[in-house]
Amino acid sequence: MDYQAVVVQRPPRPQGTRRSPESRYWRQFKRPVFIKEYAPVTAVHFAPAKPHRYAVTAATRVQIYAPRTQKVVKTISRFKDVARSAHLRHDGKLLVAGDDTGLVQVFDVNSRAILRTFDAHKQPVHVTKFSPLSPTHVLSCSDDTTVKLWDIPSQSEIVTFDAHSDYVRSGQVSPSNPHLVLTGSYDATMRLFDSRTGQCELLMGSASPGASPVEQVLMLPSGTVALSAAGPILRMWDLNAGGRCIRALSNHQKTITSLAFDPNVARLLTGSLDQMVKVYDIATYKVVHTMRYPAPVLSLAISPDSTHIAAGMSDGTLSVRQRQQKASQGGLDLADALTTGTYETFLGGALSSVGQGRVKAKNQSTFQGDVDELRVESRRAPRLRDYDRLLKSFKYSAALDAVLRKNVPPITTFSLIQELIHRDGLRSALSGRDDVLLEPVLRLLVKHVTDPRFGEMVCDIAVLLIDMYIPVLGQSPLIDLLFLRLRKKVLTEIRFQKELMKTKGTLEMVFSSATLAAVPAVPQNE
Repeated sequence: MDYQAVVVQRPPRPQGTRRSPESRYWRQFKRPVFIKEYAPVTAVHFAPAKPHRYAVTAATRVQIYAPRTQKVVKTISRFKDVARSAHLRHDGKLLVAGDDTGLVQVFDVNSRAILRTFDAHKQPVHVTKFSPLSPTHVLSCSDDTTVKLWDIPSQSEIVTFDAHSDYVRSGQVSPSNPHLVLTGSYDATMRLFDSRTGQCELLMGSASPGASPVEQVLMLPSGTVALSAAGPILRMWDLNAGGRCIRALSNHQKTITSLAFDPNVARLLTGSLDQMVKVYDIATYKVVHTMRYPAPVLSLAISPDSTHIAAGMSDGTLSVRQRQQKASQGGLDLADALTTGTYETFLGGALSSVGQGRVKAKNQSTFQGDVDELRVESRRAPRLRDYDRLLKSFKYSAALDAVLRKNVPPITTFSLIQELIHRDGLRSALSGRDDVLLEPVLRLLVKHVTDPRFGEMVCDIAVLLIDMYIPVLGQSPLIDLLFLRLRKKVLTEIRFQKELMKTKGTLEMVFSSATLAAVPAVPQNE
């Protein structure tokens, strides 16, 4: 009969701490990479086209990173002042950015040359974006309270909107209509403009005293619902119903600074100065996950292939969380790499497979053997752990020593002790130990005597140790000190449990009184 390895009995997770599938998905974004910039990271934007490079705006430069390597592939620093809101076009070949002098510049990403310069704004430009449906149009929003739409080929201004009365720090061209522009201002209002008439079609929000300025706006792809962030409040507006507010959410403690949809537009990510990023379900408007960051979040973006979440912070830190895609989810294959012509696409593992027979043409069929062939499968024997090999050889003391090391989790240690108890070998494993070999056993008991998972087993082991080593107590100061610490922790736990029982009895009396008071009195028959 084959040896049965020790079964590590993991305690069931309490119902309240079980992670939902939603939470497990977002927790896959791990292995964060922290990149230190010289100034606060005010904007992050992923290119919609593969390989989904992303532009990071900080200080007087814009850096373009490769998502697979997190290395800088381009640096654009041709700004006279602080750069703002770098935005990549859908093909990733052009980039537009504003700066604090009021300039709006369009760059060729490959050559870093300035293709167009628009200088009509008189104050800092905090928003520059390409129109999603008209790639030759650029939107700019400035602190001079104006919003402008530009034509790149003619280098001319299409229309100017000047209905706002304060800084315009957020804006977007509608993803469903290239003529509609949604803006948010520090005058606490949102406006929907039409470039064909140059007029404001909808006014949302109130410019009453004390109202919070609008930090960010975002439109659903359908163009019928708009989102706004003003202070810590997230609001949803129905554009078809005349700009009526249909929902207001307050889940952040401080100002919301960034909004971003996931690629499926099923989840909304919000970043805030409270160092939190919250994930909302668009269907229910509920928070399904929360991510914590080390500093206030100023900018946020998620890659179009759902593999990276980039967040820029006020202390100049750029955090990039990565999620490893499964093979079934696809990815960038060799054909895509050859069409993009970029070196970083090979660095995710495709390059090592070239020339080794693992990259096949799409029309190449896999090799099939003869019908009558027999395939002999080899079965590898399971590899036993150190303590299992020692336990298999009946070396109980050595097996116990193997699980008393620092890198062994306590659940494994106590599972082996339970196995020794079943084999009636615990006394044999604990006997004949000097102060050096007895010390780790006592330290284990002192550490976990108050753990509800192991408390009962710790008490049984402690009784056995005292019974075995009471004749030699007093000969080692260290062992005596550990026994005294164990006794002190046990007495403290007993006092704590007594206080808990008193509190429990008091609460039961209070709840019983409240229940009786809530029951209406039954009138007596005369």
